[in-house]
Amino acid sequence: MMSSCSANITCRDAVIADMTACAGILNRWIDATAWMPRVHAATDVERHYRETVFADRAIIVADREGEVVGFLAQSPEAYVTALYVDERHRRGGVGARLLREAKKRAPDELNLWTFERNADAHRFYEREGFVAVGRTDGENEEGLPDILYRWHAAGGERS
Repeated sequence: MMSSCSANITCRDAVIADMTACAGILNRWIDATAWMPRVHAATDVERHYRETVFADRAIIVADREGEVVGFLAQSPEAYVTALYVDERHRRGGVGARLLREAKKRAPDELNLWTFERNADAHRFYEREGFVAVGRTDGENEEGLPDILYRWHAAGGERS
């Protein structure tokens, strides 16, 4: 599946050759985010992406002239389990376009967790129509409080 993301950027289904680039984008984000603990070594993140993420989830990449500049991982249960854009390409609509592709694949509802400390992500997801529907005190491997967001095609929260 291919569609236009923005000037010179195309959203497409990932192939295994994209795995290293996707893991690299995540690893760079972890290293650049002061409040984010590094729970797994960079090589373990790559292994996890190869053995689990790419095997079990739909991965959409934002490709700019052969370079992966962002990606989204979506579980069969309509959860976005990862959405990361390389720092050089943030704030240019790449994340929004990746989310639009995910919404096409789960047209009724999408869910995702984001860390409470990630205020930029909260603003982004809320702008994209997601509503906070739950919270934890850090019941994840990073031990950080997080927020469950949900999007419905009709907009808003449902019971």
